[in-house]
Amino acid sequence: MKGKGIWRRIGAVAVVAGAASMVLAGCSGNGASGSTTGAATAAPAHLRIIVNISPNLTVAYWTKLFDTYEKANPGVTVSLERTGTISASDKLNQDLAAGDPPDIVQQVTPTADTAKLFTDLSKQSWTKDTPLVDNYKINGKTYLVGAGQQVQSLVFYNKAAFEKAGLDASTIKTVAQFTSAMGKLKDAGYQPLQTAGQWVTGGQFTMFNDSTTMTKTPDWIKQRRAGDVSFAGDKDYVNSLKSYKSWVDKGYLEKSDLGLAYADGQTNFLEGKSAMYMMGSFFVPAADQASKSDEIGVFSMPTTGTYPTKQYSNIADPYVVVKQSKNQQAAIDLVKWLTTDKKAVASELAADGNFRKGYTYKMSSLGEGVQKIIDASPGGFVEAADEQPVPGYSTQLNSQIQALFSGSTPQQVAQNLDTWWDSQAQ
Repeated sequence: MKGKGIWRRIGAVAVVAGAASMVLAGCSGNGASGSTTGAATAAPAHLRIIVNISPNLTVAYWTKLFDTYEKANPGVTVSLERTGTISASDKLNQDLAAGDPPDIVQQVTPTADTAKLFTDLSKQSWTKDTPLVDNYKINGKTYLVGAGQQVQSLVFYNKAAFEKAGLDASTIKTVAQFTSAMGKLKDAGYQPLQTAGQWVTGGQFTMFNDSTTMTKTPDWIKQRRAGDVSFAGDKDYVNSLKSYKSWVDKGYLEKSDLGLAYADGQTNFLEGKSAMYMMGSFFVPAADQASKSDEIGVFSMPTTGTYPTKQYSNIADPYVVVKQSKNQQAAIDLVKWLTTDKKAVASELAADGNFRKGYTYKMSSLGEGVQKIIDASPGGFVEAADEQPVPGYSTQLNSQIQALFSGSTPQQVAQNLDTWWDSQAQ
């Protein structure tokens, strides 16, 4: 299980730097209405915004996007600070401790404990039409808004590898069938399943496990918070750990892959060094940019229960306004533009392979494959508000899943997660 947005490729984080000379193709707009008239209405201000930097969402991308806003809103500048490899929340905490708060932060999700750090956007009428906004409310109040939504219950596969191994992806629906396919891929000379270190190990396990657990019990996290279920006592959770451990023991997952960065694991799959890759819809743009989309297929995550499973969704390109910001109105105007302007939103969706009802962009064959899976899904689940794990869970889970590579048993991992969770919840 994962808390909303936990596995959003938390890599290098930047605060977007200065005006750039590049212009976002086809984009114009104002910061106040979400229209694309180019009228300058945002209050003059110098804004600092912490954003997620990933192989898709590069510094160049963000600079290009914000340059568009600056040109439509003279007097507003959006500037960058480089933060290295720390998370957005750590960067925010550093800035707040130093008495130098940023104005906007992307990729930080408020909780009941941290909501006081952010501006209440509940009275902003435009927020009601942003994706998943109600799922992320805290005590009925809106602090977080996003440009789209992301799905993560997906397995991408190398079509040539499947052909060589004599596999038909449309027949892989159960965990047993998935495991059998890995054996055939290994026999055909392929590394069956690509993983990596950093956050990827725990992230992929979560994508795999949640497809069964959350389809059966959508409020599992809430029940765990209440003490009504446990990791070690949940048959589905333990079976997921056993399956994953079996893949390690059979060599379907390479132990050396723990030394790879997220981007390096992705490159291995794109270069055909591995046959399958569990990842969210944000992988699609990477395949597109590498001109590999037509060589790759996608199917919904296998399960021990109902197939196809519900799709895990989280808010994509989420933004909060920092309460200590001295540029409240200007910051709100920019966030409104980022989450309501048709062309800005379409750009963000396309850049990271995300989706939003009523917003379209040109998709590759792989993107269309993901869309078909979404259309066929019986629904989705979102872990937000009181459906979030306790803070620090994703880091702990990641460590425990990586321990399966070095000898820990599924039972030990489940018990360790219970012990850790209970110690944090006290």
